[in-house]
Amino acid sequence: MPLAQLPQTLGQLRAHPSFCEARLKLRMVKDEMRANLMARLAAKETIFPGIIGYEDTVVPQIVNAVLSKQNFILLGLRGQAKSRILRALTALLDERLPYLAGCEIRDNPYLPLCKRCRDLTAKCGDAAQIAYLSREDRYVEKLATPDVTIADLVGDLDPIKAARGGEDLSSELTMHYGLLPRANRGLFALNELPDLAGKIQVALFNIMQEGDVQIKGYPVRLALDLALVFSANPEDYTARGKIITPLKDRIGSEIRTHYPETLEEGIAITAQEAWQERGAALEIPQYVREIVEQVAFSAREDKKVDKRSGVSQRLPISTLELVASNAERRALLNGEKPALARVSDIYAAMPGITGKLELEYEGEMRGADTVVRELIRAAAGKIYDRYFDGEDTSQIELWFNLGGAVKLEDAQPAAQALKELKEIHGLVDKLRAVGVKGSDPAPKVVAAAEFLLEGMVAHRKLSRSEDRGFAAPESATRKERQELEVEYEDWQRSRRSTRRGGFN
Repeated sequence: MPLAQLPQTLGQLRAHPSFCEARLKLRMVKDEMRANLMARLAAKETIFPGIIGYEDTVVPQIVNAVLSKQNFILLGLRGQAKSRILRALTALLDERLPYLAGCEIRDNPYLPLCKRCRDLTAKCGDAAQIAYLSREDRYVEKLATPDVTIADLVGDLDPIKAARGGEDLSSELTMHYGLLPRANRGLFALNELPDLAGKIQVALFNIMQEGDVQIKGYPVRLALDLALVFSANPEDYTARGKIITPLKDRIGSEIRTHYPETLEEGIAITAQEAWQERGAALEIPQYVREIVEQVAFSAREDKKVDKRSGVSQRLPISTLELVASNAERRALLNGEKPALARVSDIYAAMPGITGKLELEYEGEMRGADTVVRELIRAAAGKIYDRYFDGEDTSQIELWFNLGGAVKLEDAQPAAQALKELKEIHGLVDKLRAVGVKGSDPAPKVVAAAEFLLEGMVAHRKLSRSEDRGFAAPESATRKERQELEVEYEDWQRSRRSTRRGGFN
């Protein structure tokens, strides 16, 4: 219903069936969330659109907590969508919620808490003005930091307000309300809970158990209606602080989040979150997306990367964006369309990776750039096995072992790179494994060929250096070289014979 058609006074509100006194007086926030969630479940609607990979793990636990009308905490490493889930809880709230216009704590028109609203309803009666809160207005979020005070969360006395109104300091009208009272009749989310000082965590006790607050020692009791949700990193319990035991005991459910469990889930999340809407002139092959995602999976398993810190899902997201940008840059410099991403673009995206990894001592000694290069190469090797496992690359290896080398420059035109790649016997034929033919556009063939060569480097069939590019893994001895040359000549004669129909 449009806002203008909703009741505008307390009298009109009483007469409206959706906002009658019997309904609003008893319907608390957690009751509201529970009812709306039950309706969604019955209609088989998606509870948290855009949250991928939690359908069978995290989401059922959150559903149980909401159905139980519990406060809960999400525990997980960085980049596991904790804040996003908390913000998505607003979808379980009603679209519009009436309150007494001008009230700082969004008072229920039928059960006003603050003195200002009690006086207003006593004076104006059914003529008291009504305003409305949207779902987003009912969500209040605070990042816990060590400098947060009781006044920030609960409130304080305001001497200036008292002086201007001629009120005594003990009057409720002199109160300046903190975040918790201002979140009344809504959701209050506290991120990184262990960072909150212990004595401040104590201030949450009454809110969670008794549902009220007291301000500055004065006997002012506000029976707030709140749903409290928290997030925390498990490692912060010892690294930066801890959740004090009495508060932890009052949190209904402790729900563990996790990183994507499969490569496909990770690719879907990255594709959803990364900025890729750059027109039709950009194409990112599936195998490039898989390598980008595999970098994050490999980093989470690598001993040189600190597992306690975690490897955020933001790593593949920012990496894919940089890969797309590097492909765009190369296409613009060479006037090519479409801009097609290659494996080398992942190396160009290293600034988006190094800043998101916390390294162990061994990794620090090797250097971030070295560790990241190894991760990219290992990821390319794993994805290579998905496409080229069982493929015979001996012809390609033979060409390199005979002294061949190919250097693919970052800004090199695709046509020029393809001309060099076609010199490698048997290379283009192998690209059918990724759905590429020699007759395809040059950028597409070059990208697939580079993927194949990079995978061979990962499996130590080739080497790659800044000076020579792709080359043989090690220099052959003179005798080995002569044997290879004979083998190569035999292969060439066999090839010519086949072309003539098999007759010499």
